[in-house]
Amino acid sequence: MKNIVMIGAGYAGVLTAKKLAKRFKKNDEVNITIIDKNPFHTMLTELHEVAAGRVDEDSIKISLKKVFAGRKVNVVLDTVETVDYQNKKVIGKQNSYQYDYLVMAAGSKPTFYGIPGAAEHTYKLWSYDDAILLKERIVNQFRKASKEANEKVRKEILTFYVVGSGFTGVEMVGELAEYVPFLCEKYEVDRGDVTLVNVDGLSRPIPNLPEKLSAKVAKRLSKMGVTLKMSTFVASVGENYIELKNGDQVDRYHAETVVWGAGIESTDITAQSGNYLEIQRGGRVQVDEYLRSSKDENVYVVGDNMFYVPQGQNNPVPQMVENCEQSSETAAHNIEYAITGKGSLKEYKPAFHGVMVCIGGRYGVAHVGLPGHFFSLPSFLAMLAKHFINVIYFIQVLGWNKVFSYIKHEFFTIRNCRSFLGGHFSNRTPSFLLVPLRVWLGAVWVFEGIMKIVEGWMNTPKLTGFFGGARGWYDMILYPAAAAADASSSATVAADAAATVATAADAVSAATGAAATATAAPVAVGQALLNLDILGLVRIIFVTGADLASSTLSDLAFKLDIPVMNWFVDKIILPNDSIQIMMQIFIVVAEILIGLALMGGLFTAPAAAMSLILQFMFVCTTGLYLGTFWMIFAGIAVLIGAGRTLGLDYYAMPQLKKLWKRIPFIKKWYLYHD
Repeated sequence: MKNIVMIGAGYAGVLTAKKLAKRFKKNDEVNITIIDKNPFHTMLTELHEVAAGRVDEDSIKISLKKVFAGRKVNVVLDTVETVDYQNKKVIGKQNSYQYDYLVMAAGSKPTFYGIPGAAEHTYKLWSYDDAILLKERIVNQFRKASKEANEKVRKEILTFYVVGSGFTGVEMVGELAEYVPFLCEKYEVDRGDVTLVNVDGLSRPIPNLPEKLSAKVAKRLSKMGVTLKMSTFVASVGENYIELKNGDQVDRYHAETVVWGAGIESTDITAQSGNYLEIQRGGRVQVDEYLRSSKDENVYVVGDNMFYVPQGQNNPVPQMVENCEQSSETAAHNIEYAITGKGSLKEYKPAFHGVMVCIGGRYGVAHVGLPGHFFSLPSFLAMLAKHFINVIYFIQVLGWNKVFSYIKHEFFTIRNCRSFLGGHFSNRTPSFLLVPLRVWLGAVWVFEGIMKIVEGWMNTPKLTGFFGGARGWYDMILYPAAAAADASSSATVAADAAATVATAADAVSAATGAAATATAAPVAVGQALLNLDILGLVRIIFVTGADLASSTLSDLAFKLDIPVMNWFVDKIILPNDSIQIMMQIFIVVAEILIGLALMGGLFTAPAAAMSLILQFMFVCTTGLYLGTFWMIFAGIAVLIGAGRTLGLDYYAMPQLKKLWKRIPFIKKWYLYHD
């Protein structure tokens, strides 16, 4: 039995464990263990969103049990205290873990550069608990200030310093600056009483970006009311002050809240390895080109803990998520080779695709591309790219479950319109207002199903006239010259076809009126408004069955003519009466069941989806009068959550979701949402 032990369930640790589990899923001789002090994986790049109140705290943590459900990975909740490299043993507070191969992915922690008081008197932003603590601090300061009558004291309470103009510092101060106006309104505090300062020894914010983009970042922060103090160093931090050094001058400023985002170093467990492994600056472990420790080939290092200068480069790989993703793949591959001997070792050749910085939820900058070919993106596209990349990562970690959760909290339930899309997608309409629409849509479907039973759909073939008549009606309008060749037959076809389209579209529509119009003008039965062929794959048809000037919604019809569907109808369904009847029974039963489900609010989402599918079938075969298009829009409106209000889904769905999540296949592939 070969034991692979991973220390840390951050970005690199989780991805490495998943990739190893996939490689050894059929090998019972390999045991994979991942150890972390928390039972969840934290989205460190989203901490500022929680700290500044944009999203709920639960949105940035992912249960490790859910991540590794159905996979051969032992999740252990423990705090690693030391590693005995000579005896290949990881020693934690709770237990010891023997390994054959160790993956060091313990992540990082803030570094304070020996500045007096920085560790004791600042709020950090490098863990889930840090974000919660800072969030409460910010709100409490505004709550406290709202009750303070002394203007000077009130302004002191509302003084916030963010140290660091790298990614963490800029994103935190930008998010806070966006949050402040809403807090001022809520607690009735004047915006002029709030002081926001971003300080760093750097000459410009985010030096990883080109100077032009750094200037945009600085301009945006200034516009949001942030004072930038560049080329300024922190000399010390006290309980309610911060001392800043610029040149030889040191000044003290009142600061009730100081947020530290000025740099990171490897965690203690990694730094302690210096007695056995080769440690470089920042406590990072020197690795070879295969991501093995330069001192021990059984120890692999990934993510923030690794120190590696790629061939042809001058600087070590950056401590960023993309490095975690790419290094995890290389480490998993090489561990598989070390155990099985199959294939060959793979050298780590990272190809980073740029950086993105969000300044609040509405503005961002990005410098992305391929090595040697980078370009800048405007704000909207930068934010779009940021969310897209997050979704790609979430697919790897928790599939649909996390993607759904992310989209929900970033767009559908976003607070105060703090999204680059504004609040246009955020829920606002009370769901109980959809109840009448849901019930009426269901009633119409039940009525249509019953009417088809009355017309004999359960025992007599009807689809030849149903489909063929409608096609003839459209042909008469689209190709009047051909129709004129046989005016007598055209009159009959027109009348039957118009009635057919009306029946297919809506049992309540004025089929008689449409047929009468067609009969009165057997050749020139109407007018084609649109007849567009798209690459022979689909033809978009929009016609009126009457003179355009006198047309109503009951005269205007829309159809998607799809050759593949026409072939299926003509060759498979229509030639066989038994298949026709079977198809008719399916349509009737589906209409009635959809209607009853919508009226009762039971299985509303699948019922609404089936409603849309039936409408699409009608659009592609008989077409629909515009007077019936409301059913399509109603189906879309009640598609999500409409049965939870005054419906049976309120009782049924929670129980069904519990049962669904217990299915092993569903748990493994994350085909559920919480």
